[in-house]
Amino acid sequence: MEAYGKILLFAMPAFLLLVLFEKWWGWRKGFDTVRTNDMIASLSSGITNVTKDVLGLSVIVISYPWLLGKLALIHVPSGWFTYITAFVALDFAGYWVHRIAHEYNLFWNNHIIHHSSEEFNLACALRQSISSIVKIFAVFLFPAAVLGVPANVIAVVAPLHLFAQFWYHTRHIGKMGFLEHVIVTPSHHRVHHAINPEYLDKNYSQIFIFWDKLFGTFQEELPNVPPVYGVTRPVRTWNPIKINFVHLWLLIKDAWYASSYFDKLRIWFMPLGWRPSDVAAEYPIYKISDVYHFEKYDPQTSSTLKGWSWFQLVALLLFISYLFGNIASIGSPMIYVYGLFVFLSVYAITDLLDNNRYAFIWEIIRSGMGLAILITTRDWFGLKQLAPWSLWALAIFFGISMIGAFLMSSVASEQQDHSMVRHQ
Repeated sequence: MEAYGKILLFAMPAFLLLVLFEKWWGWRKGFDTVRTNDMIASLSSGITNVTKDVLGLSVIVISYPWLLGKLALIHVPSGWFTYITAFVALDFAGYWVHRIAHEYNLFWNNHIIHHSSEEFNLACALRQSISSIVKIFAVFLFPAAVLGVPANVIAVVAPLHLFAQFWYHTRHIGKMGFLEHVIVTPSHHRVHHAINPEYLDKNYSQIFIFWDKLFGTFQEELPNVPPVYGVTRPVRTWNPIKINFVHLWLLIKDAWYASSYFDKLRIWFMPLGWRPSDVAAEYPIYKISDVYHFEKYDPQTSSTLKGWSWFQLVALLLFISYLFGNIASIGSPMIYVYGLFVFLSVYAITDLLDNNRYAFIWEIIRSGMGLAILITTRDWFGLKQLAPWSLWALAIFFGISMIGAFLMSSVASEQQDHSMVRHQ
């Protein structure tokens, strides 16, 4: 927990700089693949995911150390070969967990956030799940367990394997020659994120593309089929917390409305997209039928609101940097209080971008919680000792945040009313 937090203190600024660089590069080349609101939603999603991981908010069905103790038949020689073995084993496990997430209703809820962006860029790589509370990843590490790869080696290699999947989320790199036959490239992953019929459910590999070729799920990017990104049932929101549970909510409702008890049970384990016939007929859901002709989600927002959202996002990055850098001294249960504050912050920021006229309520809750912490503890999780003036600064920040959110929500309400008048 603490070690991962320390790693993220260096990784987060690096990812942010690369995301901003891609935005600048696209602008310079006249091929901008990054929309501001979409980028804020992606960065916010990344914040929720790393906060959940650092706080350890998940349940592991089978732990790798337990698996290792039961299955180890040999022990690979220590040294560089052990780390290579661990990396390949993690990639094998990643392929199957990724594939299962795309093929079954229950597990898609853990992955929909990653595909929810209707763009394809480095920022969308940061759209990672907070709904994957139950983890089955270790089950697919049985080859590593049989070979006796130590658990501490897996722990070291796992973050490197995860971070190595960031770079290929871009449209600015074309095909890469012979590397197309070895590793996952941007071209391969553009296919994976596309909703074109030719590309659906293809290219699940994470680092080495040969898993897809071996298990029959490979698809090359076709020159006459430009990828179109998103999900076939659009989420229509910038709020990553809502997106994380939108599919789960659909399954719950479908299970409730289904007349057959068998359908109520099996819907969870059926192929992705399956719905009981009676529910589908009575409660139809919009699904993109023509991927080349649909309107991307892009509610009108002012430059002021975008600037406000960036201000809040930067402030939030400072908040979580302090959490990750001081997680040991903050301790339990206060780290979970801090985590709740982070989640409320993300909800408030992104709900405002959706032009939700009641978004200011979430800001009042978030800032109210912040003020309550300042008043009851006369501190901000130990920050007072480092900077006594910070308490007044935080109190002012929370006050400004509530006022600003109320004003922004009022503008959003007026825009909604004008939009409704135009469409009447």
